[in-house]
Amino acid sequence: MKSYKSDIEIARLAKLKPIQEILGNINMEDKAEYYSPIGRYMAKVKLEYLNRLKNKENGKLILVTAITPTPAGEGKTTTSVGLCDALNKIGKKTIVCLREPSLGPSFGMKGGAAGGGYAQVVPMEQINLHFTGDFHAITSAHNLLSALIDNHIYWGNKLKIDIRRIVWNRVIDMNDRSLRSIVVDLGGIANGYPRQDGFDITVASEIMAIFCLANDLKDLEKRIGNITIGYTRDRKPIYAKDLKAQGPMTVLLKDAFRPNMVQTLENNPAIIHGGPFANIAHGCNSVIATKAGLKLGEYVITEAGFGADLGAEKFIDIKCRKSGLKPDCVVIVATIRALKMHGGINKDDLKQENLKALKKGLVNLERHINNVRKFGLPVTVAINHFVTDTKKEVNAVVDFGKTLGVKTSVCTHWSDGGEGAKDLAKTVDEICREEKNTFKFLYDDKMPLFKKIQTIAQELYHASEVVADTKIRAQIKTFQEDGYGNLPICMAKTQYSFSTDPSLKGAPSGHVMPITEVRLSSGAEFIVVICGTIMTMPGLPRVPAAESIKLNNKGEVEGLF
Repeated sequence: MKSYKSDIEIARLAKLKPIQEILGNINMEDKAEYYSPIGRYMAKVKLEYLNRLKNKENGKLILVTAITPTPAGEGKTTTSVGLCDALNKIGKKTIVCLREPSLGPSFGMKGGAAGGGYAQVVPMEQINLHFTGDFHAITSAHNLLSALIDNHIYWGNKLKIDIRRIVWNRVIDMNDRSLRSIVVDLGGIANGYPRQDGFDITVASEIMAIFCLANDLKDLEKRIGNITIGYTRDRKPIYAKDLKAQGPMTVLLKDAFRPNMVQTLENNPAIIHGGPFANIAHGCNSVIATKAGLKLGEYVITEAGFGADLGAEKFIDIKCRKSGLKPDCVVIVATIRALKMHGGINKDDLKQENLKALKKGLVNLERHINNVRKFGLPVTVAINHFVTDTKKEVNAVVDFGKTLGVKTSVCTHWSDGGEGAKDLAKTVDEICREEKNTFKFLYDDKMPLFKKIQTIAQELYHASEVVADTKIRAQIKTFQEDGYGNLPICMAKTQYSFSTDPSLKGAPSGHVMPITEVRLSSGAEFIVVICGTIMTMPGLPRVPAAESIKLNNKGEVEGLF
């Protein structure tokens, strides 16, 4: 066991290799037409190079998901990185594909999102801060559309946009509750017509969702043009293409759209690109990044946001449906600490052995395993091991997996890097080679929208019914009649429970699923169904992480996770 150091200390001690050497190991020779280095340890892959790979056979795609999140932590990103390093250790050329971190959580409550311990992607500081500027490009493209909307209204409003029915907010990549609801265009007629507006965080932008679902620049431009920005007084939709916005917005995104290459602590390749909200959007890295990985490696490890009920479902029913991707194996990450919380134990009591609470909480893991199997996918469980886990607790989870016909691996990648996840790597490799894959979506494209919502709620959440008032049902019917009935559903609800009540742990059943709002993402091509209250602009906590982040006397960053 290595001595304890903070994530940033471990990352700073890493012996990084030049990015040219990392890419050379996956047959991306040091050629200017393949990629553009950004400093010594990062690079952007050129789209022209990816086009050359289209006819190359794909590697195997491994989806990492988790049990229902708790304050105890699960560790999907850490496990994804550890599994990548472990597969490389057993001789499988493997690439990990992750989302980019947002500045909002980095300076708010969550901290960084580059893995942890000895299973990290590096350079950790750059990745968690501005990285290659992708999020700033997305922010600029989004706000360009906002500026074009207000400018069009100022110069006569030829499209007859109803300023009360503009549905396009502005964005910023920071948690700032004061910007949730604002009034713009104050100061007299020279500044325009006063109207209510607001900000979302950049990761909640539809541009971010489009960015991560587009297959190429032409597809990106088309989807941007199809964004619904508002309506006329007689409810006629107005699109971004009506303002001729798709061209300049795509120009702003051109370089950002190229996948970013970095490395793990063990000098294995990592692609980090895009980062949509896991509630209001689909919570996965970009399609173009995942497809690039599949052409360059034997195995690609990727993750989906939150637990399997939200993240894995959206990965499959939205990302895979839109891109043609298909997972070969699913890894469900669980911690004994989190399972005990699902069994009713408070966070302060998790260090003590409690087999009764653990066995009670295992119903949450069971529900997720059964849900993944509904997609026809083979599944394995990774126990992200903590030093407080006892042998009896570990054996209880392993034995429980056996009763369900699922192999469970105890992983110590946080402390031991890839070496600590070799058992998981061997299991994943065996599943991909030997187990039958009968991949399928949860619902068919042609199923009516409300029926799709019911299917997700009843099949995965075990809700007894879905309720919605007359206004919401009418809106869903309008979407259906307007030609959007074939779109997938993006469920937005609390990540902390199968229900809409975050206090209901374990595997609740028979609860009612209330729909409070529906939104059309006509560019991203999905329908957002909000159950309960979902915040698209988070606020900072009472003591934000920003208060601990500073430069030390050496000019190094301190306090960043």
